[in-house]
Amino acid sequence: MSVTTYELVVHDERLAIAHLAPLTVDAPWSALPPWARGHFVTVSRTTTELSIVCAQDNVPSDVPHDRDKLALGIVGTIPMTTVGVLASLCGALAAADVPVFVISTYDTDYLLVSASRFEATRRALAALGHRVTGTPPA
Repeated sequence: MSVTTYELVVHDERLAIAHLAPLTVDAPWSALPPWARGHFVTVSRTTTELSIVCAQDNVPSDVPHDRDKLALGIVGTIPMTTVGVLASLCGALAAADVPVFVISTYDTDYLLVSASRFEATRRALAALGHRVTGTPPA
């Protein structure tokens, strides 16, 4: 059985995961807060919450958020028919006691981990043959 290995690149900004009350269904997307910006921004809206991931320096201190997250993006396009990629990566991180927040896009997946757990993350992924490139931003 062949095992696929991946390169994961460290994104160039420290990120925060912010939690806000949900927008109403008919609210325009322009109702998003102006601080939701940076090189990496993702917004998830449900009936119970609005979660925004963006550059941590942009998030106001009075907004509930979790800071000092690093995004490790899988290089290349992962076909949506691929099975087990996240299970394998997240399983390795769970075994290393590294909490992970996952974001998927059309092309690929991102693992957000605490900056304080970066070296444990790198070791856990390297043990499976994956390569983590880039340096965490200060």
